Amino acid sequence: MKRVRCPKCDNFITFDETKYTDGQSLVFACPTCGKQFGIRIGLSKLRDRVKDEKPEDLVADKSCGSIVVIENVFHYKQVLPLKMGDNSIGRYMKGSGVDCPIETNDPSIDMHHCYINVSRDKKGKLKYVLRDGPSNTGTFVDNEILGDRERRVVSDGTLFTIGATSVILREAESKEE
Repeated sequence: MKRVRCPKCDNFITFDETKYTDGQSLVFACPTCGKQFGIRIGLSKLRDRVKDEKPEDLVADKSCGSIVVIENVFHYKQVLPLKMGDNSIGRYMKGSGVDCPIETNDPSIDMHHCYINVSRDKKGKLKYVLRDGPSNTGTFVDNEILGDRERRVVSDGTLFTIGATSVILREAESKEE
């Protein structure tokens, strides 16, 4: 299944791409706003925004790790790469400036919900520190809410919750092996 985003209201429309051939044009009418728009089936030139069956394959730069947003009632599974320094995590909205935009309709995720700071420790190993935005609904790690100024060191596999959405930290693959 593939998803396309309405250019007017950002609503997602899902369709089965296996019923069509490469190069074929499709026209959609958004059920939310009524906007009609067309797409052409084939490889996208903007691979960073395409949602696929294996989103891990779309993340080219894994040098700083990534976060995996678990599929739930609000959205599909998403893998978002991290960069060195502060990574703002929040709900996708055009022009919001969020580094890790989660495409969701979850109203309990703020546009700038929390931050993960990626840095190196004295031994050169990557270190991940999570803090709340501050957000309206809080950021939970191991079922404990982070305080207003609290920072928590997190590692590979750490599960944290923002709003009603669960997120897993994936550290960068080590190059020593």
